[in-house]
Amino acid sequence: MKNSLITNLLIIGVMLLLGSASIACDSDDTESPVTASTEVEPTNGESGRLKVATTTSLDNTGLWETLEPLFEEQNDVDLDIVAVGTGIALEYGRNGDVDVITVHSKAREIEYVDEGYGLERIPFAYNYFLIVGPEDDPAGIRGMSPEDAFKTLFGSEAGTFVSRGDDSGTHGKEKTIWANAGYEYEDVQSAGSWYLEAGSGMGATLVMADEKQGYTLTDAGTYLSYKGDLELVPIVDEGDTLLNVYSIIVGTNTEMPQAAQKLVDFLTSDEIQHIMGNFGFEEYGMALFTPCAGPIAPCNN
Repeated sequence: MKNSLITNLLIIGVMLLLGSASIACDSDDTESPVTASTEVEPTNGESGRLKVATTTSLDNTGLWETLEPLFEEQNDVDLDIVAVGTGIALEYGRNGDVDVITVHSKAREIEYVDEGYGLERIPFAYNYFLIVGPEDDPAGIRGMSPEDAFKTLFGSEAGTFVSRGDDSGTHGKEKTIWANAGYEYEDVQSAGSWYLEAGSGMGATLVMADEKQGYTLTDAGTYLSYKGDLELVPIVDEGDTLLNVYSIIVGTNTEMPQAAQKLVDFLTSDEIQHIMGNFGFEEYGMALFTPCAGPIAPCNN
């Protein structure tokens, strides 16, 4: 009897020990569901991808298609490039959605830096805006200043004008010309059916203007890259207002400051400035951009 009691007690003891071990294991699993072997992808940081918001005009020319693989190969940094209007690019920068922006709206770029969102505005290339339209120029604006051309177009039924209408750098330049010509932009928008807003990138706006046989304001680079598919020709191509400068700005909140600086150094290097200065020449007979890194006029006027 005594032996039987001892045996039963031993069995109960073993069962209690096993139960405790099981509870301990369950408790460990609950508190530490991620094991040491689990890999978590970084959301950003220096081991992530450098996020760049660029303009549709730079993207439409194919420049980034040439530069991106060169940068990635030389610097061992992957780029994530999104092409949007300058207004959206600046908003992405303010929200911390991108590390770097490359845009073309000087006044807004200066404001962006002054507000503390960007470190420094660094110009790296320029070209010019053009007013393009039908060869027969129904509005009769050929050779005018940009401001006089807009005055002639305003309210006339001689020609349709297609605006980017997307808060881009090009759209901002158009608003500046309207203001210089003496018009409130809201009055232009409601002036009549001759004024259309595409709400699209530069390439799509050119196509729309071509279909409407109307006029539009475009950067020279995108126009030249689309020229073969368009009937539109340059109508107004002179005037200080038409200068179009591209700059790079590193965000103050970037999590990849070293990689971002590498992109600045890359775009302003002699090698890449030379590439930009010849980009498009073989295909279009003229370069789409003029390099201007450093204290070079007119970029730094």
